[in-house]
Amino acid sequence: MTTHSPERTTPGRDELDRKGLAAGIASYVLWGLFPAFWPLLDPAAPIEVLAHRIVWTTVLMAAVLTVLRGWRELRGLDLRGWLATCAAALFIAVNWGLFIWGVSVGRVVEIALGYYMTPLVGVLLGVAVLRERLRAAQWAALALAAVAVLVIGIGAGTPPWLSMALACSFGIYGLLKATVRLPAATSLTAEGLVLVLPAAVYLVVLESSGAGTLFDLGPWHLLLMLSAGPATALPLLLYGVSARRIPLSTLGVLLYINPTLQFLWGVFAVGEDMPTVRWVGFALVWAALVLFTVDLVRRARRAAQPVRSTV
Repeated sequence: MTTHSPERTTPGRDELDRKGLAAGIASYVLWGLFPAFWPLLDPAAPIEVLAHRIVWTTVLMAAVLTVLRGWRELRGLDLRGWLATCAAALFIAVNWGLFIWGVSVGRVVEIALGYYMTPLVGVLLGVAVLRERLRAAQWAALALAAVAVLVIGIGAGTPPWLSMALACSFGIYGLLKATVRLPAATSLTAEGLVLVLPAAVYLVVLESSGAGTLFDLGPWHLLLMLSAGPATALPLLLYGVSARRIPLSTLGVLLYINPTLQFLWGVFAVGEDMPTVRWVGFALVWAALVLFTVDLVRRARRAAQPVRSTV
C-alpha cells in the first residue's frame, strides 16, 4: 500500500514489534491471495462482483466504525475533505473493477506487474504533483521501470495497459488519501458511503431484471458474495494495526509480498504464458524495486540514528 494515514506518524513504533509485523504480513498475504478468491464468485460478471464488494464492505465498515465510535471524525470532515474522498472513492472503484476483471480474463501476471510498479508510480506522482525532488537511486529505479514497460510492450505487441492503469489508479488514490487525515477504518467507510448508493441501485435493478446471480445459485454463492465485504475490510484493518506499530520502511518491504503471491499464482496456478521477453521485463522491474527499497531502507536508518552532539 502506498497510501498515507495518521497511523504512520504515530510515535513509539518498533520495527521488531511482532504483532505489528505479523499483522502487516497477514494483510499483504490476504491481498496477494485475491486472485484465488474472486473467481469463486463466478459466474457473476465483474461489474456485479464490484457492486457487491462496495455494498457489503460499506455495511461492514459502518458497523466497525460504530463499534470504534469513529463517526465523530467523519462528521468533522470539511467540504475539501469530502471532495478528496469522493475522488479517492472513484479511483479505488476503478482499481477494484480492473483487478476483478483482470482476474476473470486470466491476466493475473499483468495485475502483479501493476502492483510491483505502484511504489514507483507513487514516487513519480510525488514529483509531478507535489514537486518533490528525487535522489539518484530513485531516478535509476524509475528509468529501469520505464525500460521494463517498453520491453514488455514490444514483446506483447501492445503496452501493458492493465498494469499501468492499476498502478496509476492506486497511486492517485494514495495521493488523494494523503490529503485527508483520517484513520484507515474511517477513511474506507467514507469512501464506501460515496459509492454505496449507485452500487446498491445497480444491484437492485440487476436482481429485479433477473440478470443478477445473488439468489439464483444457492446458499454457497450467496455466502461468497456477502463475504466480499469482510475479504476487503480484513486486510485493510490488519494493515492499519501494522502501520501503527512498525516503520514505513518495513511496510515498504512487506509490500512486495502482495504482487509476488499474485505473480506466482498467475504463473504456476493459472498457467499464464511467460515468454522470455516478459521475464526480461519483470527482471528489470525487480531490479528497479531492489534499488528503490535499498535506498528507502538506508534513508530510514540514517533518519533513525540519534544526532551526536559535538559539544
